[in-house]
Amino acid sequence: MKLNSKKYKMSDRIIMKLPQDVFIYILLRLTVKLLLRFRCVSKSCYTLIQSSTFINIHLDRTTTSEDEYILFKRSFKEDVESYKGIFSFYSSHNDDGDLNSIFPDLDVPNMKSLYSIDYDKIIGPCHGLIAVMDSRSTILFNPSTRKYRLLPSSPFGTPKGYYRSIDSGGFGFDSVVNDYKVLRISDVYTEDRYGYPEEGERKVEVYEVGIDIWRELDHVDKDLPRLFWLTSSMYYNGAYHWITTLNHEDKLIILCFDMSTEIFRNINTPDTSQFSSGTCHSLVLLDACLSFMCHPYLGSEIDPTTDLIDIWMMKDYNVYESWTKKYTIRVLPIDESPLAVWKDSLLFFQGKSGYLMSYDFKSEEVKEWNLHGCQKSMRAMVYKESLVLIPRGSQSSTQLQNI
Repeated sequence: MKLNSKKYKMSDRIIMKLPQDVFIYILLRLTVKLLLRFRCVSKSCYTLIQSSTFINIHLDRTTTSEDEYILFKRSFKEDVESYKGIFSFYSSHNDDGDLNSIFPDLDVPNMKSLYSIDYDKIIGPCHGLIAVMDSRSTILFNPSTRKYRLLPSSPFGTPKGYYRSIDSGGFGFDSVVNDYKVLRISDVYTEDRYGYPEEGERKVEVYEVGIDIWRELDHVDKDLPRLFWLTSSMYYNGAYHWITTLNHEDKLIILCFDMSTEIFRNINTPDTSQFSSGTCHSLVLLDACLSFMCHPYLGSEIDPTTDLIDIWMMKDYNVYESWTKKYTIRVLPIDESPLAVWKDSLLFFQGKSGYLMSYDFKSEEVKEWNLHGCQKSMRAMVYKESLVLIPRGSQSSTQLQNI
């Protein structure tokens, strides 16, 4: 951007006369797009907006649901073996609740194979960043600044004669060391003489983003519950959460990994219904609380008069007695798992047709939206704008890129 030198000097003088707290208050009312442009006004503006102090104030600013938008990731087939993933940004600022595109779509980098489309997930937002992850790679991304970083792969190999199965992964923020962490849970095993896998050893690897180091945890319980890549999971309240069952039992739990202590713990789930067609369980965020959804697999056995969806909310985190049944609603044509709850009123999910659908908790309306992708490829999260920088790590080869 080319600036007129006279206007540049005049703007700088005006800014310098303002008390800093007043100037910061003004800046906090601007969009990230304008803030990034405003850095060019003067050197003092650039220094302030780039400072960790301002970035943290901006991250912790008071916002409402009107400041949020919903980020969708969806995929389309380009050719026989290649798929294209895109990010789409939508919001709604009118009474009729229509979704409006607020930014141009962005291509998702590094995730083009069918494997990535079927087995990817987006995690966050976590202190302003999101992670796009499959079992092979992880990308950290700031949707507001359009910056991303492809993280290095785990360096840990597998001994000769052994195999490694990647069970699950996660992403979160460690408030003690002030750093982001990525974790990968795997099973290292051998096969018997008939080619069947024998009981293996659980491995948990943690990557610390700021210092660019992978390491293996040495205190993993051999009875750690088994996880699966597509198991419903989410980051919440400083821990990563998965729905799973205890080994050798049919008891459903929420397994948690504390990002600071790096210790696993369990949260008991409420008693829920069982469906003859099969039962799905999902984690969602509702009223800023960890919530648990129980719904049936779609099938001919479903009776819409008796097979209902229950949504439970944990009002006090990690307090079993605080589980409260928030909604009981009719069966929805959810193809796999719900995508997100927006403004505590719209439950988004992808239908079998590939189109985005929603259920309104207030009006009980089911709606199909003009937004689609390959079946089971759609992901979504509620996001508010952030200036947070992606840590570069300690290696000189680490680079941030623009989408």
